[in-house]
Parts: sequence; C-alpha cells; structure tokens
Amino acid sequence: MTAVRGRPSLTERRRQETRLEIAETAAGLFSERGYEATTVEDIASAAGISLRTFYRYCAAKEDALTPVLTSSVGVLVQQLAGRPVDEPLTSAVRAAFDDSAATRRLADPDKARRLIRVMGSVPAIRMRWLAAGRDMQDQLVPVLAARTGAPEGSMEVRLLACALIDALTVAMEHWAWQDEPDDVADLTRQALAYLRVDELQAVTRG
Repeated sequence: MTAVRGRPSLTERRRQETRLEIAETAAGLFSERGYEATTVEDIASAAGISLRTFYRYCAAKEDALTPVLTSSVGVLVQQLAGRPVDEPLTSAVRAAFDDSAATRRLADPDKARRLIRVMGSVPAIRMRWLAAGRDMQDQLVPVLAARTGAPEGSMEVRLLACALIDALTVAMEHWAWQDEPDDVADLTRQALAYLRVDELQAVTRG
C-alpha cells in the first residue's frame, strides 16, 4: 500500500528554486574565493537578489547551502513514505533517486559535487550539515517505524534511521571527491548493501 503524495504549490516550488540558486551561487563563490573571503553581499549580488531577499531565505552566510541538503532529504523521506512497506530499503532508496524530483537536483553533477565538497570542508557549514543529518534521522523515524511495525521510540528504529542517513552521507561525500565519480545511485546502493540495511529492517520488523 502506498501513500498519496501532494505536489508542492507553485509558490513553494519557486521558493525552492530560489533557495537552490542561492546555494549554487554561494558554493561557486566559496570555491573560487574561499569561504572567509566571500561576503553575503557578494552572494546576493551574484545571485541577482537583494540583501533583504537573501536574509529572507538564509539567516546567515553559513546557512546558504543548507536548503540543498534539507530539500533533497525531504524528497527522500517523501518517497520512502510512499513506497510499499514490504519493499527492501535498498530498492526504496534507489527508487527515490530515480524519482524525477530527486534527479533534477543532481542534473548538473559538477554543481552538485561542488556543493557537497564545500558543505563537508568548511567547518561552519559542516556543522549545519551534521545538524541537518540529525534532523533527517528524526524525519525518517516515523517512516521507518511504519515500514517495520516497531514503535517510533524504539532504539532499533532510531539506529536504522542513523545507519541509513550515515550510509547516504558517506556515499554522497565519496562521490563528490572522486576525480572520475561512479554513479551516485550505485554508490548509495553499495553503501546500503555494505551496512546490510535490508537485514536491519527485517530484524527490526521481526
């Protein structure tokens, strides 16, 4: 049985596009000039927006890249929630990557890899990356609880959510730093298989 998924409103889709544009602009400037040498004014000017608009979307410079991560994970959570509960996690995650909304975020591999490299290498931004990862785990808990039939508050479900997010994070970072990267979906599948998340899901369900 699958869940019915609603389509974001036109206004929300435009907001998501603006967030992505700010993030890509910031990542390019951080890569070219360095994080410390890049100002909020630089990002706003390069993105073609006002400072007021920048701060409407980002509380500070170090928050500029966070929407890319959180929106991508939101797609993953939404897709997992809509997959059959008896489907292996590796298959469900692969289906999420194959979804058109997720694919668009990786349509330009060079931009996507640059974003991830900056997120992982700048300490101030990496803190946001780690915090977002914990938030992702919290989002996944009810989805995984529904898939396994285990209580949301159980240690097993939270461990499964942690394993899933860590596998995705390592796979994406590995992909971003390769000179000749493999397919990111294949790397993700390999990471999930290495951690045996399908077995973990089965044990949790049992």
